[in-house]
Amino acid sequence: MLSISNYSNHILENVSFTLNEKEDLIILGENGAGKSTLSKVLSYLIKNNSVTIFDENISKIEDKKRVEYINYIPSTLEVFDEYITVYEFLELCFIDKIQKKRIDEVISLIGIEEIKNRPCKELSSGEQKLLLLASSMIHNAKITIFDELTANMDISRVKEVYTLFKMPYLQQKIIITHNLDLAFHLKYKILYLNEGKIKFFGTSEEFFSKENLDKFYNSSLKIVNNHLVVNL
Repeated sequence: MLSISNYSNHILENVSFTLNEKEDLIILGENGAGKSTLSKVLSYLIKNNSVTIFDENISKIEDKKRVEYINYIPSTLEVFDEYITVYEFLELCFIDKIQKKRIDEVISLIGIEEIKNRPCKELSSGEQKLLLLASSMIHNAKITIFDELTANMDISRVKEVYTLFKMPYLQQKIIITHNLDLAFHLKYKILYLNEGKIKFFGTSEEFFSKENLDKFYNSSLKIVNNHLVVNL
């Protein structure tokens, strides 16, 4: 279980919600709404005492135990060594000892065999996203937060990510995205932020009703043949 109670800072205002165990969540909102800030608060990258995770206040949890509970995957890949390869980067993702078999399994599953020996600095933006996804699967925290994972991904790769998210390779997931069609099809719980305030928290079915689409997107979206499209 993950909860936040009455949290405010210079971006977020009085944020409170509870995500039950085994529930996945999608965080939506316009640029600047506070999505990334919220994710960093939930994962304690922004220190606070307003978050409770698995019945413990996050500020009281030791670092090693906290990373077993929650893992934040940023929107861009950052490496400390320009020569580190994809495989070497993945070796760093284990909380305890390295398991070569697990790394090989994830590389095969995501389909990045061809780049596993390349320096991370040479990867395209889409390849970097796949590496971040692979790292999350190897780390395999109880809750993983993805910040704009599918940005700059080819459509075929987005479909592969969707398939992986629907299968039990990861535990609980929190996904920040601007891809509304992906959000629509994943059917996760939805949290919608606007100017740092929660304007909606509920089921996917409720959020993607015509009434709420008109309310939050100014009647610019509609559902056609089970896909979310721009209402031109």
